[in-house]
Amino acid sequence: MRDVVLLLTLVFLLVPELAEAQCAMCRAVLESEGSEATAKGINNGIVYLMAIPYLLVAGLFFFIYKKMKA
Repeated sequence: MRDVVLLLTLVFLLVPELAEAQCAMCRAVLESEGSEATAKGINNGIVYLMAIPYLLVAGLFFFIYKKMKA
């Protein structure tokens, strides 16, 4: 189980391009602008901002699990 979680974590961290996380408003503004580099930068920023809270919560649950197990 630990190996599966580690593998999935590595895949999600190393391949963020698969997660197209733009909201509808951001996508409409960026598509009307026509700048591909700006759109990619905004999309990557959204993905990273979305991932950090999940990683923090996962870490918290991991430490709680270790405390309960000991």
